[in-house]
Amino acid sequence: MSSKSTSPTIPKHIAIIMDGNGRWAKKRMLPRFVGHQKGLNAVKRVVSRCAELGVDSLTLFAFSTENWKRPEEEVNKLMGLFLKALQKEVSKLHENQVRLRIIGDRDAFNEEIQAHIVQAEQLTENNTGLTLNIAANYGGRWDVVDAVKRWHQANPTKEVSDLSESDICHYISLADQPVPDLLIRTGGEQRISNFLIWQMAYAEFYFCDELWPDFNEESIDRAIASFQQRERRFGKTSEQVAQC
Repeated sequence: MSSKSTSPTIPKHIAIIMDGNGRWAKKRMLPRFVGHQKGLNAVKRVVSRCAELGVDSLTLFAFSTENWKRPEEEVNKLMGLFLKALQKEVSKLHENQVRLRIIGDRDAFNEEIQAHIVQAEQLTENNTGLTLNIAANYGGRWDVVDAVKRWHQANPTKEVSDLSESDICHYISLADQPVPDLLIRTGGEQRISNFLIWQMAYAEFYFCDELWPDFNEESIDRAIASFQQRERRFGKTSEQVAQC
């Protein structure tokens, strides 16, 4: 029997649904886009804190496949903000050994954004610090379907009946990283909104009322403290977990 560690457990992988930018701006009688701009500052704070704490992977839900339904002006400004972040922030990530990955269907983005995504990933691919995954034009159902398609392309002679869970795990987004231990959603809503639905089968959920632009280092610390109080059984009994 191994002795149980007494040191607090830091999640290897944290996933965040960054909700509340628009409501933050509305409360202050500002345009919604100002909330998205302020939300980028929250991203910087959380990335820095997670890197400091030794988190392996951080995945942020930036733009869902459903977000295209928003007003055209807001979508255009969000795309502009995304491009600006790729142009201005990637060098800072690289300096701090952060590896950047973009997950989702890139085909809907214009050629300039797609080119900067490739450049950013190539620049940071050999970094050894935090892996920052940005989910853009991403949906969990799309991810599962895409994994099945890619499995079929790689195994054209196999039958669908041969498909297994391990096959999906191999082709799903973030297959090379630990599965999320902790999901955080800001803004008071309590749903996962089609985010990493395969990968979060055993994640712990943490919902808070803070709007995303207000989320800071203390906020992420509170979420991690809550996670550290959870008993993660993965199908076992409490007694079995205590023996590990």
